[in-house]
Amino acid sequence: AIVLGIESSCDDTGVAVVTSDGRVLGEAIATQADIHSQWGGVVPNLARDAHAAAIDAVVERALAAAGLRPEQLSAVAVTVGPGLGLCLRVGAAKAREIARAHRLPLVSVHHMEAHALLDAAAVLADVSAAAASLPFPFLCLLVSGGHNLLVLVRGVGSYLLLATRLLPYGIGEAYDKVARLLALEMRPHGGAALEALARQGDATAFKFAVPMRKYGTCDFSFAGLKTSARLAIEQTLSPAAADIAASFQSVAVTHLLEKSRRGVAWAREMEPGLAHLVVAGGVACNQVVRAALNQLADKEGLQLVLPPPRWCTDNGVMTAWAGIERLARGWAEP
Repeated sequence: AIVLGIESSCDDTGVAVVTSDGRVLGEAIATQADIHSQWGGVVPNLARDAHAAAIDAVVERALAAAGLRPEQLSAVAVTVGPGLGLCLRVGAAKAREIARAHRLPLVSVHHMEAHALLDAAAVLADVSAAAASLPFPFLCLLVSGGHNLLVLVRGVGSYLLLATRLLPYGIGEAYDKVARLLALEMRPHGGAALEALARQGDATAFKFAVPMRKYGTCDFSFAGLKTSARLAIEQTLSPAAADIAASFQSVAVTHLLEKSRRGVAWAREMEPGLAHLVVAGGVACNQVVRAALNQLADKEGLQLVLPPPRWCTDNGVMTAWAGIERLARGWAEP
């Protein structure tokens, strides 16, 4: 099968053509970093307009790179949620237009499932032979701007949610908010700028409390930590910016590890043979997070599976692969 995947859930228009044996035939993406950086975050109506302006050309580029015409596809897959409704509609409309015009099956894809399955996919065979044969079940940690999930993945369409992020946002957005408070460059996003600044700071300079330690759950919460960082910024002179960034990052990653460690224990109670920890989402690009999770996996006797950085953030490849998995099971609109 050859599937075209369309992703437009937030601020990247991603399209890819992927085969059922894991080859990425063509890929294209249009980013909106320059549009939103001046506002300090994604503005939904601006994101929708940028998707609408870009999507035809991005689809054409992906198909041209694959050397295919739309009628040669087996199906079209599109992200239908979660995400910004205004943006999702743009991708869904384009996918439906292509499917209708060329009489192709249409596959609806859950954004979080796409992130999780990409790590486990044969599509990563080009990068990691181990990932190409990743068996179910596995534990997946999804870390992005709006999401923090620990999910026991037992198979395609079979998921047990062990933890989520408590309102109002996930680790990625917490990074962005603190970066904005520190007046850092928001291109391509504040998280990268904060990570870079933190390398110059002392992670022990500010004694921020690790969130949620008194709760015996796996849930994540970064709102209190962000508030602590804001108060420190308001009460401290600017030369301490690097120390604030380093202290914030250290505590945020510690919180992520503590809850993930508990999640591993919970998952093993249900699946004693658990052997893999899969990490997905934009925050998986963060090198401090990657190193810390690698240590956690080693201590727990798990193999850590990470996508290459370019596939950590939203992209069409993950949507296409999830579409392939669902199409194989007959989960498509004719």
